[in-house]
Amino acid sequence: MDNPAAAAEITRRRALTVAGGVVAGATLAAHAFPAFGAESQDADAIVVGHGLAGLVAASELVAAGRKVLLLDQEPEASLGGQAFWSFGGLFFVNSDEQRLMGVQDTYDLAWQDWQGTAGFDRGVDDPKGQDYWAYQWAKSYVEFASGEKRSWLAGLGVQWFPIVGWAERGGGLATGHGNSVPRFHVTWGTGPAVVEPFEKKVRAGVDAGKVVFKFRHRVDELVTTGGVVTGVRGAVLEPSSVARGKPSSRTVVGDFELRAPVVVVTSGGIGANHDLVRQNWPARMGTPPKFMVTGVPAHVDGRMLAITEKAGGRIVNPDRMWHYTEGLRNYDPIWPGHGIRILPGPSSMWFDATGKRFDTPDIPGYDTLHTLRTITASGYDYSWFVTTQKIIAKEFALSGSEQNPDLTNKNIWQLLSRIWQTPEPIEKFKNKGEDFVVATTLTDLVTGMNKLTGDNLIVLADLKRQIEARDREITNSYTKDVQVMGIRNALNYTGDSLSRTASIHRILDSSAGPLIAVRLNVLTRKTLGGLQTDLSGRVLNAAGNPVPGLYAAGEVAGFGGGGIHGYRSLEGTFLGGCLFSGRQAGRAAAAATAT
Repeated sequence: MDNPAAAAEITRRRALTVAGGVVAGATLAAHAFPAFGAESQDADAIVVGHGLAGLVAASELVAAGRKVLLLDQEPEASLGGQAFWSFGGLFFVNSDEQRLMGVQDTYDLAWQDWQGTAGFDRGVDDPKGQDYWAYQWAKSYVEFASGEKRSWLAGLGVQWFPIVGWAERGGGLATGHGNSVPRFHVTWGTGPAVVEPFEKKVRAGVDAGKVVFKFRHRVDELVTTGGVVTGVRGAVLEPSSVARGKPSSRTVVGDFELRAPVVVVTSGGIGANHDLVRQNWPARMGTPPKFMVTGVPAHVDGRMLAITEKAGGRIVNPDRMWHYTEGLRNYDPIWPGHGIRILPGPSSMWFDATGKRFDTPDIPGYDTLHTLRTITASGYDYSWFVTTQKIIAKEFALSGSEQNPDLTNKNIWQLLSRIWQTPEPIEKFKNKGEDFVVATTLTDLVTGMNKLTGDNLIVLADLKRQIEARDREITNSYTKDVQVMGIRNALNYTGDSLSRTASIHRILDSSAGPLIAVRLNVLTRKTLGGLQTDLSGRVLNAAGNPVPGLYAAGEVAGFGGGGIHGYRSLEGTFLGGCLFSGRQAGRAAAAATAT
């Protein structure tokens, strides 16, 4: 940070945040819990959900010497939840990796970007407002990302690929949406490497007799006694040996009830429940698509939101969601409707279903939700990239640990092979995926596009006119075409020029071919709203007061406060939100159960 006084203030606020959670926990322990005998308690804490936020919360409780029951409706194979499947992107500010790439970043710049992106507008200054705690969480998180986040994770053995990615570039004014600088740090080992240190801590807790896994335990109710959450009850599901991510049986073989002074809900979002997605879809995003691919396993069903609300928790900002516009049907699906997202570089041309080129900021990698609104306004559920082999070879990456075996398996030689060849997962999708059309001429490409959709909406002359107009802008080193400006801007950043942006060329240059069209589907992914929590992770009720004994973290809590991202995300912030909120809730719950 540039200002020493500001840095000192952040340090003071961070200390107050942590201390506030501890004090709140101690107060709760002293005054809120009914006087059950020790023999009536099954553990010091129950954590519902064994994804990343749940593992982090459990590890903090174990570190404080607490006994934890960790419940999940899925089998052990799915330990780590969605985080395991992720690309492992993390948001850091002024990191070693950024400095290596020549990126100058500060807390002030990051907070400016966060505010311009989030657009908090629902009672930021009103303690009962939907955005009051979301704003507090956001500020604390940016401080965390600017401070100890990287050193904390590095101390646990986490490492990052040295080239920092530039996601959600915004394309507007300095005070608007988007990252002013690259901040997307890809974890070496992707999502599994983010999960690993916390899984190890929890498993060590199992060996020490401090943690008991309760797989296949589906929570159907939070038990309350005199207004205090005192446990959970639900159904035991039959054993399942399905592989990670595969749908598991919902056959009930028994029931259970478990008691503890605190319950921490970390059950994830609603991404696999298309009915809930459509139910919460806001008018500002247009009509919900009739067809969407699914970016998360089937168990991400949102059940615990309603269950926690019934116990007194307040749900805020349910209309805020984060769904991607560049989804592919997976040719080898793991879960129902399995979709994979393209993480694009800036060079592919983007068209709606009728072949009309999108305007700024609907450029690959710039403004996800604005582009989503543009797509839904078109009256169709899909859009098109028109691109070249040269572009996809360097600019296409696929979301998911399983789609990046070089990074996930920490294989340096396989990673280096990206320099001279298109990554194998990309080639497989190009050759096997039903959303790809490959041709040597534009005439054949248009024929294939119309055949794929059966709509015959693409007119060759119109598409050719728009592509040739863009190609004429390549002649000079300056231009009025905003996307071409963006490509040149990207090439000025060392990280992009090395690994994420193809040298600028005409789309119709035969030496860059073949031509490729990619049908892009809307892909469901993240819930940005959720249970409202204070900075210690305590779930709040409609009056803005903590529900005694109840905490939440991760996506079910909007990654903190019921909506830490506001309306939109800067990317690399979902895993980080699970880490931060899980840590806050775990530490506060440990303080609340101190004797």
